[in-house]
Amino acid sequence: MEHLPVEVIGNILSHISAARDVVLASATCRKWREAFRKHLRVLSFNSGDWHGFHDLSTSQIEILITRTIFQTSGLRSLLIIVDDLDEFSASVVMSWLLYTRDSLQELHYDVRTEPGLNVVEICGRQKLEKLTLAHDAIEQVDPNYHKFTSLRSLSLSYVHISEQDLSLLLAACRKLESLELIELDLSGPLEKVEVSAPYLRRFYMEEICLDKLVLEASNIEYLHLRDSNIEFFKVIGNGSLKKIMIDHSTMPHIEICDSAENLETIDFNNFTILPAVFYQLISKSLKLRTLRLWDVAFGEGNKVVDLETIALCCPLLSHLSLGCDLRDDELLPYCLGGSAHLVNMVYLKVGWSNTLKDEFVDLVEELLGRCPRIRKLSVDGVISGIKDHEDCLVLARFTTAIVRIMRKYIDVDVQFDFDN
Repeated sequence: MEHLPVEVIGNILSHISAARDVVLASATCRKWREAFRKHLRVLSFNSGDWHGFHDLSTSQIEILITRTIFQTSGLRSLLIIVDDLDEFSASVVMSWLLYTRDSLQELHYDVRTEPGLNVVEICGRQKLEKLTLAHDAIEQVDPNYHKFTSLRSLSLSYVHISEQDLSLLLAACRKLESLELIELDLSGPLEKVEVSAPYLRRFYMEEICLDKLVLEASNIEYLHLRDSNIEFFKVIGNGSLKKIMIDHSTMPHIEICDSAENLETIDFNNFTILPAVFYQLISKSLKLRTLRLWDVAFGEGNKVVDLETIALCCPLLSHLSLGCDLRDDELLPYCLGGSAHLVNMVYLKVGWSNTLKDEFVDLVEELLGRCPRIRKLSVDGVISGIKDHEDCLVLARFTTAIVRIMRKYIDVDVQFDFDN
């Protein structure tokens, strides 16, 4: 160890990252202390990983963090996560950010201060490539001043920001490749948020309510919307989208079909979509390999999904998951007419969330007959809805039918996952 260059020791300490462990390791000898001071690149303060954190007063914690940071030079990654039991002095936290901002490439900031701090104001126009903000406030964004010319990843969680400032902030991050927006406290009169990010590849949104969201991203590949309510959502792209996931969200008007020609995965869960939009999306997804429809409903018109159309439009489809709860008129939400086969299907998952009905097994058997290369069948269901003798009889008939199916398709691996 004594022959290791200080740069290598600094790299070792950077991989440890946790501040307490780094300080202890740097006390080994003079060479390790030098590596800590001059060659440490990553430092993490996380109250969840800090044993004895809550035994210290707020001022003691501030002093420890200040001393540790001010002994380093050239930090590239700084993580500060402090739970909401502590509220730090804004001037002290600002000193940490000012001391490190010229060299920082990555900042994960989740600190409550009194008064509040505008991290964008402090770190704008610096070298940041990845910025994660939580429980913070962003105000009065000036796109002519707050320019993140190197920022490639931005995550905002539980941040107070107006819709106008959000649009201006995203406009100032022209090189974004990854964007996460989680439970933002949005305010202001603006009814539309526009995101124009030509390099954006990944977009994740959770618990966001907006009247209108327009995402212009010519290189978008991954799109995930969760627990969100957006009246109008539109994606403007060049057909680069490969995976889309929407779950527990409400979007009466959605326009994503123009970006669907290279889609490989569609995952809809607890989501309502218009039939015309769905079939237009399917008709353009010629490269689709994975399709998951779980608790999906159509907003109007024919509310039954035509699996024949899916088979014809998606010849490469290999993984299919279907939630088979009955609709209000006691019909299954899927039909399989015609004679088209799912020739590349190797994995089929079916299940129900409410009450099991006899029609469920009929659909499963018919689907298996259309999948000559099927290798695995997964059956997921909830059996808590079985309350009377008739329900018990349905379960018994289901069990008998599944055994018969397993005997018929002996090369298919069948797995069950039941919840109470």
